Amino acid sequence: MINRIRAIRKDRGLTLAQLAAACEPPTTAQTIGRLETGMRNVSLKWMERIAAALEVDPETLVRSDNADHPQIIASLGASGPEALAKPLDAILPSDLAGEGVLTVMNVEVASGAYLPGDQIWLRQVDPSKAARAINRDVLVPRPGGRFAFGRLIDRQGSMVGLLPPGMGQKQQVVDDPPWIAVCEMLVRRL
Repeated sequence: MINRIRAIRKDRGLTLAQLAAACEPPTTAQTIGRLETGMRNVSLKWMERIAAALEVDPETLVRSDNADHPQIIASLGASGPEALAKPLDAILPSDLAGEGVLTVMNVEVASGAYLPGDQIWLRQVDPSKAARAINRDVLVPRPGGRFAFGRLIDRQGSMVGLLPPGMGQKQQVVDDPPWIAVCEMLVRRL
């Protein structure tokens, strides 16, 4: 099994010391370094601690030697694309971790910035935490198995107001939704 702790840590922009401090309970940078390099075995307990600190699922930290995994081979900067010194494992949408259930909505018809074939990855949150989602696109369940989708522009009491992504559409108000799913990632085929 290949250990992906270093690749994910670097992708998150964390130092060994920052990751060590984010672990619960905190550990040392030296211990994280040994786990990354394989000088120390990564137990299930360590996988859970480090995964929680990196905000990924524990199984994301390891993969089979034989498994193909998308690689980041270049970065696009102001002067154009540049090769990376060493390829990095890409973080896949399914590798996202955090509080709340991940859900996906397919786009079949162009609407605002969304094109047919897009997948919108959303994270369900409790409506009481909706203040963090103001001015973000959200999916909200409505009675009868229907949904409302759009920019969360207002929240008053148990009611939420959404502005759909298409031009000229009217605000939609949903009363007392059981959850709100906040857009987290857009996956688009080119």
